[in-house]
Amino acid sequence: MQDLTIAVVGATGAVGRKVIELLEERNFPMKELRAFASFRSEGVKIPFNGEELTVHEAKPEGFIGADLVFFAAGGGTSKELAPEAVKRGAVVVDKSSAWRMTPNVPLVIPEINGVDILEHEGIISSPNCSTIVLLMALAPLHRANPIKCVIVDTYQSASGAGGKAIAELFQQTRDTLEQKEPEHSTFPHTLAFNVLPHVEDFAGDGYTTEEIKMQD
Repeated sequence: MQDLTIAVVGATGAVGRKVIELLEERNFPMKELRAFASFRSEGVKIPFNGEELTVHEAKPEGFIGADLVFFAAGGGTSKELAPEAVKRGAVVVDKSSAWRMTPNVPLVIPEINGVDILEHEGIISSPNCSTIVLLMALAPLHRANPIKCVIVDTYQSASGAGGKAIAELFQQTRDTLEQKEPEHSTFPHTLAFNVLPHVEDFAGDGYTTEEIKMQD
């Protein structure tokens, strides 16, 4: 494999930082790594391979010369900028929900349907976390004996809502243990020592968008 020029959009968020961490751990063959985020993170430094990456605002011109771009930002950012990266010759791997329901975008779990990436037209989408975990268990069972119906309960972490949610949960936990009244802004209620029976938004049929992802 030739050394690639790789970019990570959303580099300062929880998922983006994990992508960068894994690239380092696996010694991924690359000649350059570019870190992008919103304008608010311009100039932030991120450690990588004993050095520091400088974060720049994500703009279309930043993708010139990039071979592979990981999008680990929100769906709106992916919708706006992923096509711009493709126009400039990059292959996009998107971690958001932006392209999961788009017919010509392969939705890939490498261990299950990795061959589907050969059908990509520039963008490859990743399923959400609960779908990946569920299908890793069900796929071999389904191959051995087709499954007709699955009833699923998921219990999801605060990290699914990003870095702000992690920080809020940490502060709420600290406040509760110190017998202070915890505050909340990311979630509609206090999450520390609690379970909220609601993930994402309700659609017109009464299901949440999280449930629809698993149904489809």
